[in-house]
Amino acid sequence: MPATPAAANTLNRRAFLQQAGLALSSAALPLRAEATAPSASFFVVGDTHFLAEKTEPERMDATSAAYTHQLVDTLNRLPGTEISADAGGGKVPAPNGILHVGDIIDTGDKTGPVSAIMQRTEWAAYYKEFCTRLQPPVMEITGNHDSPHGAGLMIEKLAARQRARQNLKAISPNGLHYSWDWGGVHFAALGLIVGTDKSVNRKRRYAAMDSLAFLQEDLAANTTKDQPLVLMHHVDMARYTVEKPDTDFTKWEWDPADVKAFHNVIKDRRVAIFYGHTHFRNVFRWDGNSTKASKGVAVFNVDNAAHFSGPAQAFFHVEVRGDGLLVREYETKDGWQTGRWTPQTWKATL
Repeated sequence: MPATPAAANTLNRRAFLQQAGLALSSAALPLRAEATAPSASFFVVGDTHFLAEKTEPERMDATSAAYTHQLVDTLNRLPGTEISADAGGGKVPAPNGILHVGDIIDTGDKTGPVSAIMQRTEWAAYYKEFCTRLQPPVMEITGNHDSPHGAGLMIEKLAARQRARQNLKAISPNGLHYSWDWGGVHFAALGLIVGTDKSVNRKRRYAAMDSLAFLQEDLAANTTKDQPLVLMHHVDMARYTVEKPDTDFTKWEWDPADVKAFHNVIKDRRVAIFYGHTHFRNVFRWDGNSTKASKGVAVFNVDNAAHFSGPAQAFFHVEVRGDGLLVREYETKDGWQTGRWTPQTWKATL
């Protein structure tokens, strides 16, 4: 679950997102699905928060285990099935893969001997479900519950996992950030946040692990100026777009200097962003200056996909079609015992 900035003049997370979502509803125009096949497709999940039992840390929490197992069942079942008419119709194509936008496990931000055992249990459960039982390949990044400061079990496991991948375009020296192509679109996995802007010398709350430098180098070496991009990171940037005076930025999850530097890198590119963290679906445009932009980068904030706190969950399904993305949402109210397409679609023209 996300940590809210402590600054008194920062909006409550849910109130902020509800305001932003209402103000930016024009970015989410209904669209019927085209009849032609997409050049690529993928699911986007986030905030699975695999959780072990605190009293028996070698065992998974029963609710978490059930939700995550049934989520994987759902992801495996959907390809080839019908999409409801109010979500554009058609059939779910065989996906190229799945993007996991972080907070894979729940205990990676905690310390102590019991937490260390819980982390191992949670990672083992994730690996069994998402890296073994899940049929499409999963491309994942860290969230603040995996490793807020760039150290620990999840960093070690994910760096080793990413270094073993085939057909990547690039991978960072630390093994955490990487890029690849699907269907003519260039994808980049950028971790918890995108930073650090080295021209601003102040302490950050979370470790960016040189993701900004990786993005700059990857785009220069592995893309053309007009190639469409899909980027994924974990933390939301809209709350941190506008720098406020007299603020202790070590309490902010993403330093606004780094948010600005990130936007400067991508503002002239054909790009869509996917992130998680908020446990709330939000679709909007981001111009790097405000949270009420009518133009700018297409942004898709995915809901939690299997959080143990309650049975309501959701994820995105995305198709690459022509010069853009067709995005739908699939949801459950009962922990993935059943599910349905929500009655809308979004299109991001890249």
